[in-house]
Amino acid sequence: MKYYLIAGEASGDLQASYLIKELAKADTNAEFRCFGGDLMEKQGATIVKHFRELAFMGVEQVLLNIRTIFKNIAFCKEDIKAYTPDVLILVDYPGFNMKIAKWAKANNIKVYYYISPKIWAWNQKRVHKIKKIIDKMICILPFEEEFYAKFNYPVDFVGHPLLDSIADRPSISFGDFCNEHQLNDKPIIALLPGSRKQEISAMLSLMLSVVDKFPDYQFVIAGAPSQPLLFYKQFIDKDISIIENKTYDLLQHSTSALVVSGTATLETALFKVPQVVCYKTGWLFYNLAKMVIKTKYISLVNLIMNKESVKELIQKELNTPNLTYELSKITTGKSRKSMLTDYEILHQKLGGIGASKRAANLIVDSLKK
Repeated sequence: MKYYLIAGEASGDLQASYLIKELAKADTNAEFRCFGGDLMEKQGATIVKHFRELAFMGVEQVLLNIRTIFKNIAFCKEDIKAYTPDVLILVDYPGFNMKIAKWAKANNIKVYYYISPKIWAWNQKRVHKIKKIIDKMICILPFEEEFYAKFNYPVDFVGHPLLDSIADRPSISFGDFCNEHQLNDKPIIALLPGSRKQEISAMLSLMLSVVDKFPDYQFVIAGAPSQPLLFYKQFIDKDISIIENKTYDLLQHSTSALVVSGTATLETALFKVPQVVCYKTGWLFYNLAKMVIKTKYISLVNLIMNKESVKELIQKELNTPNLTYELSKITTGKSRKSMLTDYEILHQKLGGIGASKRAANLIVDSLKK
């Protein structure tokens, strides 16, 4: 069968690459044509547009590149039409993918969505549009199944592919890790300040403000591949190590962490690292967001657990005294043990390894019917 996949970001490229790998096993005659990245290409897909040409972050960047965005949408439609796939598989990236889905449905192309848009967080009425244009929704978060059920829309929960990503990575010993990155033998507290300039600018100085309070630990910054080392160094006035593009290795050997809200909170939990979740943005944006956000929590860990398993410090609460207090609670003691216990439950809720395989088998079996 012929599969057309669209992944518009690095995270989508990763998850789609795992899906393609499993689809090729389930369907030995599979052909793949994609909007995506290098990881999808390594699995045998033909990449017609790289995600680097699609990724415009923020209102300003979108407005400046609006012509390019519309050209990409038009090109995508024509390419899908020429390819005549058996199914169009959309991977996250809702701003672009929902437009393509609407067109595809109108042109009688079967549309599957892998990794649901976060409509449960805001503007939940979008579910009615999804019901009209998406033939099959494949979810990776356990609470999404219940959410969609409220709107009488059956979906399939397959588990979270992050479990596959973590299980497949090679391990490295603490000694080798420290030697490779010129670290000492003190326990590590990881700092994950995000991957975007705005996040790092807002968070990193605050995170670093607690360093002197923990002399028995070494603090290590997880550097994002999208940012140069020089950008981080403007915020650092201490002897702090930065490790680029090795976040999983860092988490494997960390005793605790300060983490910006996002997927990184879930990754940190899956590595069994107690954490404090940090979030701070502009006053206007935050207050506008409060008006539309429908969830009780901002971190995926707490959303999945449906309780505050990890401490969230938001806006004014994110300050040096609170960071110091919350971090000290999870380096040792009852709070640390309680969080680690919750992490075990979280792991079970996510369905175990094999999400990509379950998704691929579901797709192939449904197309054969």
